[in-house]
Amino acid sequence: MANFKTNSDKYKKIFWAICSPMLAVLTVWLLLKQNQDVSMRDIAHTAAGADKLWLSLAAVSSVLFIFFEAFAIKSILKGAGFSPKFKNSLIYGTADIYFSAITPSATGGQPASAYFMIKDGIPGGVCTAVLMLNLMMYTLSIVALGITSIVISPSTFTEFNVPSKLLIWAGTAAQIALAVFFMTVLKKGDFIFDILERMIAFLGRKKILKNIPKKTGKLHKAKRDYSSCSMMFSGNYPLLLKAFLWNLLQRFSQIVVPSLLFISMGGNPLDSVRLFSKQCLITIGYNFVPLPGAMGVADYLMLNGFSELMEHDMAFHLEMLSRGMTFYICVSFSGLIAFAGYLVRRRNKRHEKN
Repeated sequence: MANFKTNSDKYKKIFWAICSPMLAVLTVWLLLKQNQDVSMRDIAHTAAGADKLWLSLAAVSSVLFIFFEAFAIKSILKGAGFSPKFKNSLIYGTADIYFSAITPSATGGQPASAYFMIKDGIPGGVCTAVLMLNLMMYTLSIVALGITSIVISPSTFTEFNVPSKLLIWAGTAAQIALAVFFMTVLKKGDFIFDILERMIAFLGRKKILKNIPKKTGKLHKAKRDYSSCSMMFSGNYPLLLKAFLWNLLQRFSQIVVPSLLFISMGGNPLDSVRLFSKQCLITIGYNFVPLPGAMGVADYLMLNGFSELMEHDMAFHLEMLSRGMTFYICVSFSGLIAFAGYLVRRRNKRHEKN
């Protein structure tokens, strides 16, 4: 059963690694099909004619999304008593970003991130608590930016069409529910280990798993590590605030990209504030969708939101450039860093054996 589950997880990752690029190509093709007056050449021409300063700021901001993830994980690990090098934290972060993007689940990157942490000697229970806290702060930062968007521009939500409003409402409910769930698990996560222990005992009785005492012992150690780590987090308010601020900066660096690109394309800077407000709600609307990168849904919401502020062709160019920077390029860059980190670890392991 254990081998079957391992193989099943591996095949799922392979499936989505193949399927996600195909879905990306299909999404872009459908968008171009629906906007036949616009071609990729037109979009490239728009990018070439954009103000280079604002275009560069947008590019830098989209890359900062990756680095802020690394800073967030590093700060939480430091609070747990570990001091990883920044390059290691960068690999933890990029593994999280890449696998979350190419799998239907927003939490698909946590096992990949934990894999690298465990390889670096961080106990599994600590990894679980660290990633749970980071995911909770990631969720809370989205909710906080959604509230900020309403404060900045109260009429923003009313400008979306009905399907978009429904997605935003559903996304808001999902984010709040997830935040509450993560808080509960972080404070009282022992029940998860209790469930796992009962599963191990059941599989042992069915003769599916062997060496049950050893497996149970490892689980108890992970439970102790998790409990001590989560208790340390719950009373460390400076750490919680720091983790929240890093995640807030991470989300901000991604959400502000369309506004920076809008200005680079000659848009009114005052309208860019409304655009930022819209993008906050757009992010809430697609973040819970169970598709890799919410491909298709994110594009729909962005086009609907942007079209209220500009002509349709400009909205389409802006949407394609924004998604290109914040998703396709960012995810590809993250995947390359994570893969490079994996290769370096394999090489170092071979050298140690020799």
